[in-house]
Amino acid sequence: MSTSFLRPPSLLRLLGAWRAQDSAEPAYRQLAQALRMLVLDGRIGLNVRLPGERELAAALGLSRTTIAAAFDRLRDEGYLESRQGSGSVTRLPPGRVETPTPDIDGVTGDNLLNWTHAALPAAPGVGLAYAHAVEALPAYLGDLGYDPLGLPVLRRAIAAHYERRGCPTDPDQIMITNGAQQGFSLLLQWLAGPGDRAVIDHPTYHNAIQALQRANVVPVPVGLPVHGWDIDAMDAAFRQTAPRFAYIIADFHNPTGRSMDPATRRALVAVAMRTHTPLVIDETMVAMGLDGSPPPPVACHDPSGRHVITLGSASKIFWGGLRVGWIRADPQTVAALGRIRTTMDMASPVVEQIAVAKLMDADEGLGPRAAMLRDRRDHLLAQLEQHLPHWRVESPAGGLSLWAELPRAEASALAALAGNHGVRIAAGPRFGVNGAFERFLRLPFTLPQAQLDMGVARLVEADARLHARTPRGRDPLALALEADRLI
Repeated sequence: MSTSFLRPPSLLRLLGAWRAQDSAEPAYRQLAQALRMLVLDGRIGLNVRLPGERELAAALGLSRTTIAAAFDRLRDEGYLESRQGSGSVTRLPPGRVETPTPDIDGVTGDNLLNWTHAALPAAPGVGLAYAHAVEALPAYLGDLGYDPLGLPVLRRAIAAHYERRGCPTDPDQIMITNGAQQGFSLLLQWLAGPGDRAVIDHPTYHNAIQALQRANVVPVPVGLPVHGWDIDAMDAAFRQTAPRFAYIIADFHNPTGRSMDPATRRALVAVAMRTHTPLVIDETMVAMGLDGSPPPPVACHDPSGRHVITLGSASKIFWGGLRVGWIRADPQTVAALGRIRTTMDMASPVVEQIAVAKLMDADEGLGPRAAMLRDRRDHLLAQLEQHLPHWRVESPAGGLSLWAELPRAEASALAALAGNHGVRIAAGPRFGVNGAFERFLRLPFTLPQAQLDMGVARLVEADARLHARTPRGRDPLALALEADRLI
């Protein structure tokens, strides 16, 4: 059974300029190829019902015979399944679905470059903030040190941070967590249970997908179009699948780097309010702007505070070792989450909370590190354009990585071969469900330029070897399995 229905306007936005007018290729083959790539890229999820032949023919200005021929071709290839009365539902051919391999920290040998982590070393001022926290610690030692909602000094600092961004917030709307990942786990327990659905933008943060799957919550992917977000498709997914919540990365999206504009934020909240779908907005990347700051928070468009829940973190902006995150929600939700939290752990470490409060009060953002990241981003883009010109890579306005599009669906195969050439990379399927995004890689630009050069050089070698060894028509995923046996 399909989990959602893709309406013609959303499908047309995803298709874009799909037809080459000067091509000798018949229209039905071009359309089948375009739809096939949308499924492989994950922009159209699996188990999604496409518009009917008559409806799609009218939307595209084509004959129904052309649409039927394109659908027949996709059915023959295994990308569509049609049943009487149920329409045509997207599928993947047998053998195409592959479960992404999770990251393994550390390196194997001295010469393996781990290019999978999109994170930075500690920011300037972290050491001083810890020194301040240690000096301030005696004032807290007379207390028990257990506060499931967090230290008041940090909750005030985070509330002030939202105030400066144009989103009035009271400290009782803030709960401190052990990183944003714990915050998401708490929200999963509170909002959903096994068998429930959650809408996600697609691709998305791989740890969020894994958390949903561990909790047996069914992710409902809504594909990102070439630019921005498809609010009509979100609206359809909310109404058709009755999700318990939607998880969205609106600011310097991981992995694509895009940022949601103010009008889209307003429209997203309006759809959520109309369909009674809570929004969980992940703001862990919000401070990673390289070409300007993001708009005010999505929560600004929710005056009641009952429809938007925001996740934040100190990990990206200050240091991953701090392990301090937060949830912004209405006071009743914060109190409920605090009660759930006591079944997991009692509180976050006091010293880290004091240190983050000091850093938040300074509110220096990326500071001089922004120029460093811009230089590394631009350097990596130039290296890829020079050495891998057949890849398509756009410059993101922020974030910590590039989302590179390959000409063919071979990301897993390339990632497997890259290990043999001394570089570990994150293939696109890690950021999707059901084997999507085989034409994409995430390439962080957080490493020094010399290491970025080394990573590109090794990718060039792996790319050349992949195409030298792949016979025409052979599935690259079969090569990935073969390469795994060699590593």
